[in-house]
Amino acid sequence: MLTARPRGVQAHATGPSGGERAPDGPTPHNGTAMSPPGSVSPRPLPVALALAVTLLGVGAMFAGGAFAPRLGFGLRAQIAFGTVLLALPALGALAARPPAWLAAAGRPLSRRALALSGLLGAALWVGSVGLMELQSAVWPPDPQYLEMFRSLHRALAPSGPLDALVSVAVIAVLPGLCEELVVRGLLLPSLARALTGAGAVVFSAALFAAMHGDSYRFAFTFVVGLVFGALRLRTGSLWPPVVAHVTLNTLTFLVAPLVDDPEQAYNPQPALGLACLVAGSAVAWPLLRALRPSVDSPGSAA
Repeated sequence: MLTARPRGVQAHATGPSGGERAPDGPTPHNGTAMSPPGSVSPRPLPVALALAVTLLGVGAMFAGGAFAPRLGFGLRAQIAFGTVLLALPALGALAARPPAWLAAAGRPLSRRALALSGLLGAALWVGSVGLMELQSAVWPPDPQYLEMFRSLHRALAPSGPLDALVSVAVIAVLPGLCEELVVRGLLLPSLARALTGAGAVVFSAALFAAMHGDSYRFAFTFVVGLVFGALRLRTGSLWPPVVAHVTLNTLTFLVAPLVDDPEQAYNPQPALGLACLVAGSAVAWPLLRALRPSVDSPGSAA
C-alpha cells in the first residue's frame, strides 16, 4: 500500500459554497468572521508575506532534514525536527500579528464537526488507497522506491503500545498540526483574499504536494490538499483539516504494514483500487457537504 510515506503527510473536492465579500475584497469563508465591537478583527497576512513565510518554512524543513542526521537524531527525531522547523516561521509571523492568528485558526468547532472531520479523513484514506492502486497499475513504482517505503515502515515499527503512541504523534499528529497551520492556516486565507476560492485551493494544494518532495505521490498529496483546502474554506476553521489529516496519517501508519507483505512482489490491483476510490469518494462527498459554517458555529458547540 503506497498511500503515504511515514513522513506523511499525508475524492473530489469542491470550492467554497458561495463566496462572501468583505469591504476590502473577497473572503470566501476563510475564517474572518465578524467580531464583537472592541475585539480584534481576524485579518490574514498580505499574500506576498504569507507566501514568503511559507517558503521559508519549507526551506527550513528540508535543511533540517539534511542536517538532523549529523546531530545523531534517530528517524523519528529527524521527522519531528523537520516538521517543527516547517511551522516555526509561520508561528513567529502569526504571533507577531494577532489578527492574522485569529484568521489562521478561524471559528470554533462543535464536537459533531470534529467527528465528521475524522470520518472524512477515514474516507479519504480509503479513496487514497484506490488512487494509488490505480496509479500503480499505470505507473508501477520503482523497486528501489518501494523498498525505501517499506524500510521506513520497518524503521518506524513500534516495539510496544507506548512506542506506538510516540510514532503516531510524530507521523500523524505533529504533521497534521504543523502542515495544516502553514498551508491551510497561514497561506490559504491570504490566497483566498487575492484569488478566487477555487484558485486559492488549487495553488495551496500544489504547494502542499510539492513540499513533500515525492513526485510519485504528487497526485495523491495534491488531491488530498484539494479536499483539505475546500474543507478549510467551507467551514471557516483550521481544525477540520487538522483532524482529517491526523486521521488519514494515523490509518496509513497503522494499516499499511498489515496489508503489505515485503516477502512478495508488489502487484497492483486496479479492480480493488477502483472500488476503494469509488467507495471513499461516495462517503467523502456528503461528509464534505455536511461540514459547513452552520455546523461549526460557536452556538452549536456542545
